[in-house]
Amino acid sequence: MPECLLAIDQGTHASRAVIFTLQGKTLASRVVAIGTNCPQPGWVEQDPEEIFQSSLRAAREAMRAARLDARDIGAVGITNQRETLVVWDRETGQAVAPAIVWQDRRGQAICQELADAAGELGERTGLRLDPYFTASKLGWLLRARTELRDAAARGRLQAGTVDSWLIYRLSGGKVWATEPSNASRTLLYDLSLGAFSEDLAQVFSLPGRLMPPVLPSAHRFGETEPALFGRPLPLTGALGDQQAALLGQGCLAAGDAKDTFGTGAFLLACTGERPRRSAHGLLTTVAWDFGRGPTYALEGSVFMAGALIDWLIDLGVAASPAELDRLALAADPSHGTLIMPAHQGLGAPWWEPEMRGAIWGLTRSSGRAALARAAFEAIAQQAADLTDAMRDDLGAPLRELRIDGGVARSALLPQLLADLCGLPVLRSLDHEATARGAAMVAGLGAGLLGRDDLPGFAGERERFAPGAPADRRERDRQRWRQAVAEARGLRS
Repeated sequence: MPECLLAIDQGTHASRAVIFTLQGKTLASRVVAIGTNCPQPGWVEQDPEEIFQSSLRAAREAMRAARLDARDIGAVGITNQRETLVVWDRETGQAVAPAIVWQDRRGQAICQELADAAGELGERTGLRLDPYFTASKLGWLLRARTELRDAAARGRLQAGTVDSWLIYRLSGGKVWATEPSNASRTLLYDLSLGAFSEDLAQVFSLPGRLMPPVLPSAHRFGETEPALFGRPLPLTGALGDQQAALLGQGCLAAGDAKDTFGTGAFLLACTGERPRRSAHGLLTTVAWDFGRGPTYALEGSVFMAGALIDWLIDLGVAASPAELDRLALAADPSHGTLIMPAHQGLGAPWWEPEMRGAIWGLTRSSGRAALARAAFEAIAQQAADLTDAMRDDLGAPLRELRIDGGVARSALLPQLLADLCGLPVLRSLDHEATARGAAMVAGLGAGLLGRDDLPGFAGERERFAPGAPADRRERDRQRWRQAVAEARGLRS
């Protein structure tokens, strides 16, 4: 019997593939970078073909690195950047437009036009009316290109999030499908129905039949095209990247929470079998469906985490994330500099899409180290905003915060998080829990793993305990809240 799981983790900046044993041991991992285009302020695009080809290349290279062939792979799982839109021709299978990435803000005008529908949309989808989500991106594309709108009306187009594009291409065009954790990020998925809604599509003036069928997250979607890996491989699991990280961190019980620090930062907490509504700007989303109905989560999304690190590197503050981390560690903790990373607006719990970033507290002696530390502090402060909101919505404090992602490798950030959030922080030794979650859901879908196998598959963690005095935490938090209030006056 094949004894390995192949996880394809298609992210914003790269496509990764990881091979796991059924016991959760990593055998090989390979990464292929992908490009991003920003043709106008607020626009973020990628090439759908590059998204697919980079995923395929990473998978093949990981298999070669592990010295495995297709006979050793029992299942393939996919996890992906969410909310990103891909549209392709139903007959040719070719993408008809660039992928519009989750960070893209071009749907803002449509969201403003639909402001009166925000309440109903929030009640039915669990989301905010915001260009972050897929529906306004699709609405914009069909407005901007009338030939695509005509083709959509004729039933010629297929649309979906990146998971559906990868499933379609990997299966050789035989399978067009998505699953609930991705579908619930579109503003087109009705939580009470567990399906895409034609009524919600009409709100955005979208024709029907554009979005794919919604199947369980752990499910045999189909098989890969034989030529891709030498023989067909079962496609048996898919999850949005943040839900995959939640699973990969072993957050299976209500109240379990994780924060993934990648391009953005995403805090999710399991809430069980019933959707819980937020009073503090968090989102209600589907965590996964293992075939017996959905498990739900609350989520807070921060737009600038690794993106803030990249911005400082682009400015020449440091040559790499590792150098920036060393600078931050060497900085005087009382440096006084504060960065508000609202470069693309501010996400949860504030939801200020037109807000812009700012820097406070500069003096003649302020240097690279102060800016570096201020960046990591800003990332941690945003996480603290989310944990405070999550605590209030759940009606109980979080027990601990599990973290992963590239930025979580920082030597400074985990302790900042523990101090500002007032929680024990457990960092995954694997750092990238997302691919692990994709492997877990694929193992479930193929029948190679059972639910009881999941906690052991999730792996070990490093613990950071809060060490800052309560009065210092409150002082730092109050200064941050004051900065948010001041920055709300900055608009594009």
